[in-house]
Amino acid sequence: MKTAELKELSIKELNERIDNEKSMLIKMKFNHHISPLDNPLKLRRTRRLVATLVTELRSRELKEQNK
Repeated sequence: MKTAELKELSIKELNERIDNEKSMLIKMKFNHHISPLDNPLKLRRTRRLVATLVTELRSRELKEQNK
């Protein structure tokens, strides 16, 4: 997901997206332990996407506090 796309999302949408991606990551990890995924790099991409989303959310919170 591009940073321009992230900036277009509202805070509510960011929170929903974070929840979805976290639950998907947990499911993928569980499935990977049972039987290996076709592409294990999906785990890394999903984990990094969650981190990016959380970072964007936190930066918005800090901007609101500074105002």
